[in-house]
Amino acid sequence: MKKWKKLALIAGAGVLLLAIVGFTIQQSRKGVIPVQTGKVVREDLTSVVTASGEIKPKLYVNIGALAQAKITKLYVKEGDPVKQGELLASLDNIQSAADVGATEAMLTASRTDAVAAQAAVNTAAADLKQAQAEQERAKLDYDRGQALYDNQLIAKADYDIKKAAFDTTSAQLAQAQAKLAQAKAQVDSANGHITQNAATLRRMSDILSKTEYRAPFDGVITNLPVREGETVVPGIQNSPGSTLMTVADTSLITAEVKVDESDIVNVQLGQPAEITIDAMPKEKFRGVISQIGGNAVLRSTGVSTAQTTSSGQEAKDFKVVIALQDPPPNLHPGLSATARITTAKRSSALAIPIQALTIRTRAELAPEDKKKSSVHAAAPVGGNPKEELQGVFVLRGNDAVFVPVATGVSGTTDIEVTNGLKEGDEIVTGSYKVLRTLRNGASVKVDNSVKAKDEQS
Repeated sequence: MKKWKKLALIAGAGVLLLAIVGFTIQQSRKGVIPVQTGKVVREDLTSVVTASGEIKPKLYVNIGALAQAKITKLYVKEGDPVKQGELLASLDNIQSAADVGATEAMLTASRTDAVAAQAAVNTAAADLKQAQAEQERAKLDYDRGQALYDNQLIAKADYDIKKAAFDTTSAQLAQAQAKLAQAKAQVDSANGHITQNAATLRRMSDILSKTEYRAPFDGVITNLPVREGETVVPGIQNSPGSTLMTVADTSLITAEVKVDESDIVNVQLGQPAEITIDAMPKEKFRGVISQIGGNAVLRSTGVSTAQTTSSGQEAKDFKVVIALQDPPPNLHPGLSATARITTAKRSSALAIPIQALTIRTRAELAPEDKKKSSVHAAAPVGGNPKEELQGVFVLRGNDAVFVPVATGVSGTTDIEVTNGLKEGDEIVTGSYKVLRTLRNGASVKVDNSVKAKDEQS
């Protein structure tokens, strides 16, 4: 055989061999899924809840109008510091002051009438004693005349005189008793007028006092929406009244934020928070949670769920108050703020990327290849087939095995694993599409080139 024919045969055999090897490799790689992986590592985790709101003083009071009148004098301006009891504003009080004066005069007159009535009682009591004495003397004289007349020792005319005198004193006694009762009734009436006029005076004085407004505590005037000469009105039923000004205690500044209902269960009193203010983007302020709202508020209206009868599935928030530590003096109420509340911390926790977690039902965890059943021992298949399990896919050789896990503190990108994994385990972290469809026991190949490119970019 010629040499070139031998070379041709050898070359053909080589090509055929390469084709067979390539075909074999291609067939072996059918059904193999490329995945991205990562290691179970230990790291420090911090769970944070983010909420937005505004800066508010811990204690503030909106001073509203309690009477309809014209503002005659404003003694403060916005930003002024005030002391407790300091006069802030005065309203027109001519009519109310006149009513107080008239009622005071009526009270004085009723007290004078009471004194006169008491004097009349004393006089009537003296007259009653005199009438009683006269009646007793006349009765003794009448009794003696009766005895003498019965013994025929005096004339009938003398007896009749004595009897008439006794009857007259008896009538005078009854009259004196009636006058005393009348005088006592006049005293009761005068005392009743005193009580009535005193109550009227208290009411009129209260109306007069509502024309002057004083600071309820030491603070700062943070809002003054009215001017001298304006007429203010009190609130009526659901109609709010005029607000004269707002007094705030700026010694304790807070950030009042709204926390989503899904996060509020992790928020507790005393937890630390970091606050950023839109007007001061380069500064961060520290604070502590001092108050947590007991009722949810509707996100669209801000109305408490306790004040509405609707039962819709509208998103809800909870009010959380954070006391700022060492706030600057130029921190004004109403500034927009964002709070990062630290709800939990774990040191050297066993952690995995949050994206690696996935959900499978027990029915989905049954391995397709019964020959690999020993490999998939970590995946429980008993119980309710529809029960959902949380877990991750762990690499066992070239297979991805679903392992149920228990989780703890969740950080920004990683989450703590409290049961099911050990440090150094290699788990499937992506892609999202693969994790969503990956089956228990599937053959996989590691391809972290995409992840490496993402990290470089």
